[in-house]
Parts: sequence; structure tokens; C-alpha cells
Amino acid sequence: MGEWTDSTALIVVDVQKGFDDEVYWGPRNNPDSEANIGRLIEAWRDQAWPVVFVQHASKNPSSPLAENSAGYQFKSVLTGEPDLHVKKSAHSAFYGEPDLHGWLQKHGVSGVAICGIQTNMCCETTARQASDLGYDMIFVEDAMHTFDIVTPTHKVYRAREIARYTAVTLAADFGRVVRTTDLLD
Repeated sequence: MGEWTDSTALIVVDVQKGFDDEVYWGPRNNPDSEANIGRLIEAWRDQAWPVVFVQHASKNPSSPLAENSAGYQFKSVLTGEPDLHVKKSAHSAFYGEPDLHGWLQKHGVSGVAICGIQTNMCCETTARQASDLGYDMIFVEDAMHTFDIVTPTHKVYRAREIARYTAVTLAADFGRVVRTTDLLD
């Protein structure tokens, strides 16, 4: 077994500078998400629990998250070295390199706490897959954010609604949905 047997890893998904481009992404919810992510990272490190940073490398060269762009870099809230750094170009952190599932298994990690960007995309996809793989999944809803979605018919779905629907769906059958204070207090 690994050094963190039966522990919970903090999976910090895609907290990258490219998500600050409001012209590209549109309006977002939860302006406190980065501060909460920072609090979680600090708490995990204080306990010497595993911290994983996940970084999205878009295959679209004009994306703010393209590997050769300034937006590919992590935001300043991600400090220090993670225990594992996963690079991916798919939605789920479990499809990145190095292999997240293999690393968690090697170290005996039985749970994951997920935070990052975007709530309904890479965070949700990673959460669903973590649950399906048998991890005790914790979704930290106020340590993430997403953006409004405008459909081809110009209907607008607000980021706060999208985040709420994601949380309700995940809480119904995939794991626990909590707030940062639920974990830290």
C-alpha cells in the first residue's frame, strides 16, 4: 500500500489563467471559487494529504487553454508542487498523463475531493468517473465555477443555474456535494 492509504486526494481541475478571458467564456458564477480552492490546498497540505493538479491542454490552437498560450499556465492560487501533475486534453482527469487512477491505486487513496474549473464540464466529468471507479467522491461546489451557456437559438442558461443542476445531479447518485466550510470546519 501507498503512503496515503485510505485517504482522500484533492483533485484541482484546470485552474488556469485562460479561464479569466471573459470575452471568450462569458459571465461566470462564484467569484469566491479561487479563494476556496486556495483554502482547500492549504488544508490538504497542512494534513500532508495528497494534492493533484490537473492541467487542460486544448487541441484547438486558438483556445485560451492551448498549450502554447499564456492561458495554459496555472493561476497564482495554485502554489507549491503537487504530489501529482496530470496533463489532459479530454474532459476527465482520468484520461490524462500520468494515469490518475493508477497513481491513486498505487498510493492506496480511496477518495477524491474535486474542485476547479468548469463545474459542469471537466469537474463533473471527473466526478462521475471517480464515482464509477469506486472512489468516495466529494464535489466541493463552492470551490469551482462555470460560465453562462448561450444556445444556438440564443437562450441563455446562467452559470449559477448550471452549477446548481450539476450539484443536484451528482448528489443524487454519484457522491457527496459539500461546501468548503463543510470540509474545513
